[in-house]
Amino acid sequence: MFAENAVPSLAAAVRIPVRRGLGESMTDEGKAHRLTVLGAGVMGLSITTTALGHGVPVRLVETDPQRLARVGENVDRQLRVARLLGALPAGRPVGEFTTSSTLDGAQDSTVLIEAVTEQSDTKSKALAEASAVLAAGTPIISNTSSIPVDELADAVTDPARLIGVHFMNPPYLIRAVEVIRGPRTGDATLAAVRDLLAALDREVIVVRDAPGFVTSRLLHPMINDAARIVAEGVATAEQVDALMQGCLGHRTGPLRTADLIGLDNLADSLWVLHQRTGEERYRPCEYLLQKVRNGDHGRKTGRGFYEYGKALP
Repeated sequence: MFAENAVPSLAAAVRIPVRRGLGESMTDEGKAHRLTVLGAGVMGLSITTTALGHGVPVRLVETDPQRLARVGENVDRQLRVARLLGALPAGRPVGEFTTSSTLDGAQDSTVLIEAVTEQSDTKSKALAEASAVLAAGTPIISNTSSIPVDELADAVTDPARLIGVHFMNPPYLIRAVEVIRGPRTGDATLAAVRDLLAALDREVIVVRDAPGFVTSRLLHPMINDAARIVAEGVATAEQVDALMQGCLGHRTGPLRTADLIGLDNLADSLWVLHQRTGEERYRPCEYLLQKVRNGDHGRKTGRGFYEYGKALP
């Protein structure tokens, strides 16, 4: 068991004052946004960075002690990168930042975001633990890329407060977010999450619940096909991405995108789509699965479809 930790380099940060408009940090009820994020993986760290950079306080919960020990330096690094890229409001103090290995202290959160591994059992367990701790009615967001929200809602004491928000990686650079309203998601939950995302200056696109929603349902089989093309020797990864960028306007190319997503996460999402739809096009190809088995998970491990020299810290 680890005690709660204030991150030294960010502990002195202050909440920005109350104001309405772009990047404001108050809810519609006049309460300051206080965000809890579960999971300090790639997405959890990037979501945390986005919120802090917009002045929103964050409590980041991570049960892995080694990962928890690196949280402060990793968030500091991402904040520096985001500022250099002009992705955060200029001159705005970062939100107050604390870390913990437990949900103790999360009771005063205005919203909780679950950003754990893309596996239904793991997410359901995290959501059940969170809903047991949070105050009644507190919205819970699952940052799922493929698992139907209504499937996860059974783990929550009040399914009306669960909603999906699919942040793209890295969230501080990609403003558009896919918001998934499950059949049991309440109006108050949707309104509260819209309010939070407005404070983070995100562009909200609300879609109905389904396996993979819109983005993963379209992107992931394209990546799967791109991997098959490389495996068959038709073209190299570089050639596939160059053609998709130059001819079809894909910003990074499907295989560089896969490395950014994480090939392990991509395979998990494809399995979810395959199991929920029965469609063979979603079955992860052997070339992708072999990379996952070899530990070549993409940018975060230093090698995927491309070589990066070193893993992300």
